[in-house]
Amino acid sequence: MMRSKALVRCGLVLLSLWLCTQSVPIGVDQKQEKPLEEQPESPQSADTGLHYDRYLREVVENLEKDPHFKEKLKNINMDELKQGKIAKELDFVHNNFRTKLDELKREELSRLRLLIRAKHDLKDGNGRVVDHHALLRQFEHLNHKNPDTFEVDDLDRLIKAATKDMENFDKQRHDEFKNYEMMKEHERRERLKSMDEEHRKMEEEHYAEMKKKHGDHPKVNHPGSEAQLKDVWEETDGLDRENFNPKTFFVLHDINGDGYLDDYELEALFTKELGKLYDPKNEEDDMFEMEEERLRMKEQVMKEVDKDKDGLVSLAEFLSTSQSSSFQNNDDWETLDENPIYSEDELKIYEEHLEHEKLSINNKTVELQKQREELDRQQQMLDDEKLQLQQTMEHVENMKSQNATIQVKDSAASSDTQGSVLQGNAQPLSVDHEQQGAPAPGHS
Repeated sequence: MMRSKALVRCGLVLLSLWLCTQSVPIGVDQKQEKPLEEQPESPQSADTGLHYDRYLREVVENLEKDPHFKEKLKNINMDELKQGKIAKELDFVHNNFRTKLDELKREELSRLRLLIRAKHDLKDGNGRVVDHHALLRQFEHLNHKNPDTFEVDDLDRLIKAATKDMENFDKQRHDEFKNYEMMKEHERRERLKSMDEEHRKMEEEHYAEMKKKHGDHPKVNHPGSEAQLKDVWEETDGLDRENFNPKTFFVLHDINGDGYLDDYELEALFTKELGKLYDPKNEEDDMFEMEEERLRMKEQVMKEVDKDKDGLVSLAEFLSTSQSSSFQNNDDWETLDENPIYSEDELKIYEEHLEHEKLSINNKTVELQKQREELDRQQQMLDDEKLQLQQTMEHVENMKSQNATIQVKDSAASSDTQGSVLQGNAQPLSVDHEQQGAPAPGHS
């Protein structure tokens, strides 16, 4: 698919380390090995596309610093490397480097645990079933049961996981493109269903016209053929077509100078041929299809040239192919238009899958709507209860306030009554009373 997502087979840094120790620039005697500081850097800048890319790079860079480990790489072939036999040499790596590997592993485990937790929360929060086995597969490149130290098993797992993921990447690209094409056709047919007869006819005519325009292109040379490479030699490299030299061509396009043409370097050779088929300015040309066509061309060259099946084209393989009769293959390249990506049966199955997903989403939507209504109902009940409680509390407070007022009034009234009684008792005696208490006249 898109270049930013492309996994370059030789970009796998662990294998690149092996290549860098094995390959020698053209014209240089293998015995005259340059000092370490003068050797070109390992081709480790290309992103492998793996989710553990950073961890892989840091492990390799650390191992590369150990002289013993790097020396062992010189005496191992690609098959043995892929099988993980080099992992046993970890036991002889210097303790300083082993300590750093332990640290890298702990950091990677911490990263993975955060990632797993985030994915788990995201899926669970959306009401989706969490595939725990799929989550655990993300730990396949290390032994998560031993979280503290980097051991032989960790390096063995890292090599095998990276090799497997690398080999499956092209298949994943094809599957993604196939699904993309089926989705595009499905959406087109759905649009037609929603149109009236007149607009449907116009849309069908426009579709046929675009398809015809895309198919009307110059001859496309067979990838890796003499004619195709000579076009690159002449129009890209600016050299005389009659002076085409396979060895010089190889050197010019071995961009990183490691003595091999990798996926990226091979795919770059097909840009001119793809330009005959695709133009980003044209409505009828799909750039996703262009990348799929580029991948198909690369795979065809690898099938014809990569004799040892190591995922790389060596100078010897390239020169051997250029001297064979098949190199002068003048057959036209059959493009995607001539090789349907999917059948009607496959499209039908894909649409049934989409319909099933749609139905599942709709059912989930209905279920969530019911849950929302129930939550709203419960919330309303809580609000009513809260309001009722507030009203009750206000009534109680009012009653308390009224009772307090009455008590104050009663207290005031009682005080007034007592005051009146006291005042009555303190009145002066009447004249008659005074006279009654006075001694009778004449008595002393």
